[in-house]
Amino acid sequence: MPPSSLPVGDPVPEDGALPPAALEGVGERPFGLYVHVPFCTVRCGYCDFNTYTAEELGGASAAPGASRATYAQAAIEEVRRVRKALGDRDVPVSTVFFGGGTPTLLPAGDLTAVVAAIESELGLAPGAEVTTESNPDSVTRADLEELRAGGINRVSFGMQSAVGHVLRTLDRTHDPRRVPDAVAWAREAGFDQVSLDLIYGTPGESLADWEASLDAALACGPDHVSAYSLIVEDGTALARQVRRGELPMPDDDDLADKYTLADERLVAAGLGWYEVSNWARDEASRCRHNLLYWTGADWWGVGPGAHSHVGGVRWWNVKHPAAYADRLAAGRSPAHAREVLDAESRRVERVLLELRLREGLAPEVLDPVGRAAVPDLVARGLLVTAGDRLVLTRTGRLLADAVVRDLLP
Repeated sequence: MPPSSLPVGDPVPEDGALPPAALEGVGERPFGLYVHVPFCTVRCGYCDFNTYTAEELGGASAAPGASRATYAQAAIEEVRRVRKALGDRDVPVSTVFFGGGTPTLLPAGDLTAVVAAIESELGLAPGAEVTTESNPDSVTRADLEELRAGGINRVSFGMQSAVGHVLRTLDRTHDPRRVPDAVAWAREAGFDQVSLDLIYGTPGESLADWEASLDAALACGPDHVSAYSLIVEDGTALARQVRRGELPMPDDDDLADKYTLADERLVAAGLGWYEVSNWARDEASRCRHNLLYWTGADWWGVGPGAHSHVGGVRWWNVKHPAAYADRLAAGRSPAHAREVLDAESRRVERVLLELRLREGLAPEVLDPVGRAAVPDLVARGLLVTAGDRLVLTRTGRLLADAVVRDLLP
């Protein structure tokens, strides 16, 4: 969500209790925890996530709830509230994901303390995937060793680009030469999976620049790569630069060329696509936490501005770290508002999300008008039928939004 707004929804009870219907079947479906860490050293010009620099939070005079030093305890308090909300149901956590922001701006011991609280309050399922995002310049070898020893087994480094001028346009502060070191340290520390995040389409980035970034990422031997096209979000510094004519808008044809190049290079290196913007070395390397989102499973979002979904109920927390911590300290739910998804909303979301997956979409999810559109989409080379599923072709992935519009008129 952009930092200036929250979606509109219904009020949430002060104790955060969920409707009984939402709790039916909880524990029978995969259950994940997302932990939002809202701190960054600088605000990147393209970013509209709910993040704050130390200066934005008041620096040394920051309110207790807005301090990095006290944040882990606030998050742990919300984990305890998860346990209360779920009652005595056995709901082992299959995935944990620390996102942000830059989670590794917190001491490694703070992140592992949250993992320990999740284990204590809810339990981790056997083989649980526990991921942290990290900027390459925010961790040392010792940090990664401590994170791994504390139960975090997957790390996703925000590489974005290997080209200096591209990183500068994005306001990224890390030295691209740091990425191979961080990956090597993670391997030495024993992380099960290492992922790299890339962005393409930055103003001024040539096709050769993008190819150099792909080459540098693949040279690190990652198990997983996410490659996202740059989106100019309203309210960001990048949007203001584009509006003033200082930078051009990303060009659709350029983005298509770069996506095609990424798919070709990643597939040739042994990483197959499993979601439109994600490639993995094998099924075990797929991000199981993100698959919860894409398949409509259950997850609880811990932290300011975090979103949750359990049993067809979606809610979102207050955005500011101080307001978040204040609510928890007062024994109140940090949730700002929520909505109950009706059957049609859930059907539409299934089309939007499942179509993005390599496994594709079951045709019976479509209404009659959507099913009638399928033959034309197949004839145009945007969809193929694979068994009993509809799957996007590479061209279809480039035009996924347009395909969805045809299937959801």
